[in-house]
Amino acid sequence: MTSTRTVDVLGEPWVAETIGLPPDDEGPVVATLVSRRAEQPTSRAVLHVHGFADYFFQTEYAQWWLDRGYDFYALDLRKYGRSIRPHQTPTYVADLHEYFAEIDLAMWRILERDGHDHLVASAHSTGGLTFALWADERQPEALAGMVLNSPWFDLHGSPWTRSPAAAALLDRMGRRQPMREIPREVTGYYTRSLHRDHEGDWEFDLTWKPVESFPVRAGWLRAIRRGHAQLHRGLSVPCPVLVLSSGATKRPAEMDDDVHSHDVVLDVPQIRQWAPAVGAHVTYVAVAGARHDVVLSRPEPRAKVYDELTRWHTAYVS
Repeated sequence: MTSTRTVDVLGEPWVAETIGLPPDDEGPVVATLVSRRAEQPTSRAVLHVHGFADYFFQTEYAQWWLDRGYDFYALDLRKYGRSIRPHQTPTYVADLHEYFAEIDLAMWRILERDGHDHLVASAHSTGGLTFALWADERQPEALAGMVLNSPWFDLHGSPWTRSPAAAALLDRMGRRQPMREIPREVTGYYTRSLHRDHEGDWEFDLTWKPVESFPVRAGWLRAIRRGHAQLHRGLSVPCPVLVLSSGATKRPAEMDDDVHSHDVVLDVPQIRQWAPAVGAHVTYVAVAGARHDVVLSRPEPRAKVYDELTRWHTAYVS
């Protein structure tokens, strides 16, 4: 597939490479590989994949890897962030395996074209589910480690939403009415807790990561539940895995301090429950006071996240 390189929206020395993909029923499709090289030439690299209603902007996290001699790459998947095109339904796919095409192409560029032979995978939330499924299927020899930041391993909410009856209903709806919007309440508290124009400290594009999120559609949620079912049967990711999460979940009724110190998006006990299903070598760490994206937490829990990342990397990867 074709590709073009430009200076990224993050500014130099960040580079964005647009990767052409086969068109779908909405038209042309692209993914975007964002990268920055370490100060010294290296054969080590990181590839990061974002979550739902998200894109790559976590440059402090990238700098942690750059400082340790890794070239850093991040993939904005099709219909997310830099890869959204006006004719597309943002975030929509009917099968998580569709993403394997751009992950494969990103991996070819990192390993073959750019000459790396030691790769760490990194992923957040929905990206954590997708990347784990990819690694289980592909079994890449170069994969030295995987960091999953609050991965989405199960459907939160009432027990009924995870029942066989609910699964059968969603399966039918997802096949027959894939673009049907699933009603849900979006408070916007999480994104507000992050963005510096609201109650947070971080700068990012609110059209690519909106306060009100993006609609959830039946075909997409069906794809997620099929991915969850595959994970729950057990994966064999062939490398040491670090799973990080907040210490606890809260569903605040207002914009208060709990929003800044808990996962207000996913269910932490579910992450803890399903972390061992990723592979044979999984380290799980819950960081008290962390947000859903643990590397965007307040300074004290964020420092703890990097301490845990350092400990794991030293013990199992470097």
